[in-house]
Amino acid sequence: MVCIRCQMVVKSELEKLGLLYVDVKIGEADIIGEVNPEQLKKLDIALRKSGLQLMDDRKSILVEKIKNAIIDMVHYSDEQIKLNLSDYLGEHLKHNYTYLANLFSEVKGITIEQFYLKHKIEKVKELIVYDELNFSEIAYKMHYSSVAHLSNQFKKITGLTPSHFKMLKNKRRNTLEDI
Repeated sequence: MVCIRCQMVVKSELEKLGLLYVDVKIGEADIIGEVNPEQLKKLDIALRKSGLQLMDDRKSILVEKIKNAIIDMVHYSDEQIKLNLSDYLGEHLKHNYTYLANLFSEVKGITIEQFYLKHKIEKVKELIVYDELNFSEIAYKMHYSSVAHLSNQFKKITGLTPSHFKMLKNKRRNTLEDI
């Protein structure tokens, strides 16, 4: 789950099955009591109809937690993390970063850093399209050391300079699920 609507779908399906939950967060649901195999199967079928997937193996769940931590940090948090990405993920997920990085690369085929940078650039695109901040303000907001650093990463990932991107009014942004 990477959006609020996904959470709403999960809550709705849990309620339809009579499953009580404490909380449904992006990527996980904290269910009260035991879930029998029949309920689990029905939940999986219902979620698949909505384009979601029930994850039950630990590696997939951990990869989703890594993705969700990065997405939350980049897209939904305005405060700057006081740790570097590796320390943040290690502390947040209570695992050695080397293990997390190897697992993520094995499952997703890209590094955590590449995933993180793609999301940062997608957020930069959003801020450029909104046209409320200048490039210096965007660089500061997205924790780049300078506009030049932001421009270099932006061009490396998109093939365009931020200024050229801004001129392209019809350039579509990617959904978070497609990154």
